[in-house]
Amino acid sequence: MRKLFLAATLAAVCSPAQAQMYKWQDDKGVTHYGETIPAEYANKDRSELSKTGRVVKRTEVLTPEERQAKAAQEMKERAMLQAEKESQLRDKSLLNTYSNVKEIELSRQRNTQQVDTRIDSTTKLLSEANKSLVSLQKEVEAKTRAKQAIAKEDLLDAQANVSKLTGKLEGFKQDKARLEAKFAADLARYKELTGK
Repeated sequence: MRKLFLAATLAAVCSPAQAQMYKWQDDKGVTHYGETIPAEYANKDRSELSKTGRVVKRTEVLTPEERQAKAAQEMKERAMLQAEKESQLRDKSLLNTYSNVKEIELSRQRNTQQVDTRIDSTTKLLSEANKSLVSLQKEVEAKTRAKQAIAKEDLLDAQANVSKLTGKLEGFKQDKARLEAKFAADLARYKELTGK
């Protein structure tokens, strides 16, 4: 019994400890081994070793610049995935909305006619506003030469009206250009998707 107890005690003392072993490098590049990593190296790359000394796990600690670059790359990848999803949804919507090229062209025609109507109407209003402004300017010049009192409010209102209508007309023209570009892109994509 004594021999058995002595053998067990000797085996416990001689067997290697079950503690985890780590490997790390200090600031000078010297490799160290130990059961614990000193606090000043906790934020550095390290390896966890098995009982036989083989690396079982590597922990790479990124620098702030590397973390920032990684975050930027992940954001870029997420944006690309989102753009791809949106593209697939647009393609599906395009195929569900139109059954042939002629339908796209008819839809473009209807939509641009509405904008053309606004452009024509605003162009006429702008032409009238410009005539009114010119008339008021002539009246102001005549009163100035005759040294009569001038009502500048009417002239300022006419100028503001011309400016407002000019802005509206430009906006409608931009709407039409965007609409034309959208339908051209839809038509090209539809042909690409269907081969028609």
